[in-house]
Amino acid sequence: MPLTNITHIARSHGDPWVLRKGPSSLTSADQLARALGWFSIGLGVVELIAPGRIARTLGLEGKEGTIRAYGLRELASAVPTLSIDKPVGLAARIAGDALDLGTLSTALRPDNPKRNNAAVATALVLGITLLDIVAYAGAKAVHSRERGKKRDYSDRAGLPKGLQSSRGLARKDFKTPPDYRAEGTVADALPAKAS
Repeated sequence: MPLTNITHIARSHGDPWVLRKGPSSLTSADQLARALGWFSIGLGVVELIAPGRIARTLGLEGKEGTIRAYGLRELASAVPTLSIDKPVGLAARIAGDALDLGTLSTALRPDNPKRNNAAVATALVLGITLLDIVAYAGAKAVHSRERGKKRDYSDRAGLPKGLQSSRGLARKDFKTPPDYRAEGTVADALPAKAS
């Protein structure tokens, strides 16, 4: 069920219905970055909550503190990835992927009984790294184009009758309530000084 339909539950009787939404202004790179940002949040929470289980699964016993720190790093990189600074967050994710691959490479040693699990995790991190690089390149290209572009507002009608016809409209149409009107001078309104 789309979020638009869920919001109708809290709709008051006189509120208008949302019949349809317009097209998204997010590019495919922005949508991929958003998905990677939410993935970072999920992975970061898991690494914070269950570092021991992850360490046992990969044969990285004794690295629970490192895994927990990686969880904090995932959460920290998710914030800019989900904001308008997507390239910054994606660059942080790519750097984090390099750290993850370095840590996982220590689990690929021949004497690790969980080596196969570490190999699968390494392949997954490599795939995510590729997605991070694609998203970074796309977001960087889109956002660098937008920074240099001068925006055109000529089709907007903020003052449809022109600036001169709009001057003084608020003053002319506004009726000052009687209790807002000042009587006398400012000096009359000040409390009398005690002699």
